[in-house]
Amino acid sequence: EFDELCFEFGLELDEITSEKDIISKEKGEEKAKGASDVVLYKIDVPANRYDLLCLEGLVRGLQVFKERINLPRFEKIIPAEGEGQRLIVTEQTAQIRPHAVAAVLRNITFTKDRYDSFIDLQEKLHQNICRKRALVAIGTHDLDTITGPFTFTAKAPSEIKFKPLNQSKEYTASQIMDLYRTDSHLRHYLHLIENKPRYPVIYDSNGVVLSMPPIINGDHTKISLKTRNVFIECTGTDITKAKIVLDIMVTMFSEYCEKPFTVEAVEVVHPNGKTHIYPVSTALGDLCVLRERASLTQTLETPSSLAKLLTRMCLKSHVTGNGNHLEIEIPPTRADIIHACDIVEDAAIAYGYNNIQMVIPKTYTIANQLPLNKLTELLRLDLAAAGFTEALTFALCSQEDIADKLGTDISATNAVIIANPKTAEFQVARTTLLPGLLKTIAANRKMPLPLKLFEISDIVVKDPNAGTAFFPGRCAEVFVKGQSIGKLGVVHPDVITKFELTMPCSVLEINIEPFV
Repeated sequence: EFDELCFEFGLELDEITSEKDIISKEKGEEKAKGASDVVLYKIDVPANRYDLLCLEGLVRGLQVFKERINLPRFEKIIPAEGEGQRLIVTEQTAQIRPHAVAAVLRNITFTKDRYDSFIDLQEKLHQNICRKRALVAIGTHDLDTITGPFTFTAKAPSEIKFKPLNQSKEYTASQIMDLYRTDSHLRHYLHLIENKPRYPVIYDSNGVVLSMPPIINGDHTKISLKTRNVFIECTGTDITKAKIVLDIMVTMFSEYCEKPFTVEAVEVVHPNGKTHIYPVSTALGDLCVLRERASLTQTLETPSSLAKLLTRMCLKSHVTGNGNHLEIEIPPTRADIIHACDIVEDAAIAYGYNNIQMVIPKTYTIANQLPLNKLTELLRLDLAAAGFTEALTFALCSQEDIADKLGTDISATNAVIIANPKTAEFQVARTTLLPGLLKTIAANRKMPLPLKLFEISDIVVKDPNAGTAFFPGRCAEVFVKGQSIGKLGVVHPDVITKFELTMPCSVLEINIEPFV
């Protein structure tokens, strides 16, 4: 039943297991003795649904979908002037982590399960949208142990000294980096700042260190089951991601506040003197109102029933105007809604893909197999019949694989080189299938001989006659309300490949005017 519910909601129940079963499969039954038998449901959540990464968001979403509860309305509380918290960002952070946002959860009540979920959500966000803390780092602090206003600055490592989380004595920033160099968890984040002349750090008004993002929080401000007021700060290199992360943290756990679904705003003062109130929205229940023609989804339902379907997907909707428009409220939990097609997708999920009637397409076409594909399929059949096993290897490989190991110079291979390879194993597109087959054989040396392998697949070689360079004379300038905001670079008359923004802006509509 739960498997069916997940499918209806657009999720996938991966497996039902237990800690004991997992250890038993990986290490044997002997190692699994004493492990927990508690049933675990592994649910595959889409990468853009950050609101489903914790039990609170998942249960809330499913309850709204089943129409057991109403969609909650989030409220941002702005304290009276002089009573709220402030976070001051100094210019020293500009070259390291220039952005910071913050909020406060007041009169929250933690239990062991809630606390564990709170910490677990931070870790999931760090690994997901925060890109292992490279884009955003989250810090949570017991507000009752510190005094605002808070200062986000950057100092030389020797000038920073505090007691890291769960440590018994103070260390300088340099000593902290050495301390965690062998830590199985934190060592993966040290490279983000260790080569910088200054390290980011957040102080309160008394000089108490809250955190040294993105590495570690201070022990002084650690939260516990007794914590009643939580100060949440998100620092990073991407302000959009930081705002999304803050929204997710406060919306997921504000239900445990004394006044549910409320969050206290924090004023952030930037180096240029400008101030912003975070979370950004003026009223968290009315982040955005999107109007979309109901005719887009005529194939699914009438406008009124379509509004009901969207409300079940946590997108509160109602019909407006002459009945041809839907007014849809986008809550702060749904950062994945960025276009009308995202709303149509949610409507289709709520309606049920299996319930959509099949119709004959208005355009008739007759498909034909490409001659090359037909030939390769025939070759595969004959080779398999001759006793060969087909191998499927990666299209990307290292430069060594196609050059040094084959006794060839890389410049003679006409290889397409990846500009920002994820690993050394995926640096170039393969120019021959041989390295993949040889690596497959190397990985199967223990198998009985003979090893009869074959592969029929694509290779990638640069065409010296095709243009791939940037033509300075071909470009277009983008204007917003008569003001130039950037240039589009063109490598082919019909292909835009580069957009260079010359001034910051928020673009709603643009007109592209060509020029030479």
